[in-house]
Amino acid sequence: MSDYPIPPFKPQQQSVPGDQSKMEPYPDCGEASYKGSGRLTNKIALITGGDSGIGRAVAIAFAREGADVAISYLDEHQDAKETASWVEEAGRQCILLPGDLADKAHCSAIVDATVEKFGRIDVLVNNAAFQMTHETLEEIPDEEWVKTFDINITAMFRICKAALPSMRAGSSIINTSSVNSDSPKPTLLPYATTKGAIANFTAGLAQMLGPRGIRVNSVAPGPIWTPLIVSTMPEEDVKTFGEETPLGRPGQPVEVAPIYVLLASDEGSYISGSRYAVAADRKLTQ
Repeated sequence: MSDYPIPPFKPQQQSVPGDQSKMEPYPDCGEASYKGSGRLTNKIALITGGDSGIGRAVAIAFAREGADVAISYLDEHQDAKETASWVEEAGRQCILLPGDLADKAHCSAIVDATVEKFGRIDVLVNNAAFQMTHETLEEIPDEEWVKTFDINITAMFRICKAALPSMRAGSSIINTSSVNSDSPKPTLLPYATTKGAIANFTAGLAQMLGPRGIRVNSVAPGPIWTPLIVSTMPEEDVKTFGEETPLGRPGQPVEVAPIYVLLASDEGSYISGSRYAVAADRKLTQ
């Protein structure tokens, strides 16, 4: 077991969406530790928000398990290129798909580009997310509420719909929810609300796609050390991030990746409609 960093962390506020290369401590996405065993050999995966954090950890794990990867991200080009280099170092192919998932046309475009390159999609990971912190309802701008829904849940609906024609029986859709889906943090109200919607969307979609042999599940991480944290939370919250958990620290992205591998693999062939929490303690991560 690794000795992962324990707070307090140094002040390090960043602008949205955040730059992983500037974080201290640097998030562990499994670059030096994740070892694959062929569980996703020759599968094709599309991962949104795959440039850094949980998305990068999943991309690295998938590649080392044998999958080719398409990575959708906003504009964090350096982080995305670094993730692609790790995928390619594993001997797999990677394409980068920058752009805003709040744009309906872009949701279809990333699917089209993936299918054009690889011919199909076996695993779809809807991981991209947006959040901001607010102390009161009054200070949440209407346009920010809409943006949060557009990126976190509406894009998910659009991408799933666009990807279905290229997914065959045995394929897997994995949506990133959060422990906030049932233990919402009030200062993250728009984000937490979308995460509840994702859990519900996933459970319903699993029933809808079951007859086609396509599995749908969600992963609900607790406090994970990613660029989203340092770019959207107040300095004091960043300093103490994760210390309220029984382990006294936030999780690292590499600690979340294995559940995505299971849900993407044939080993998860009878898992659908489920929500998997990856947290030290769900109640204490509020």
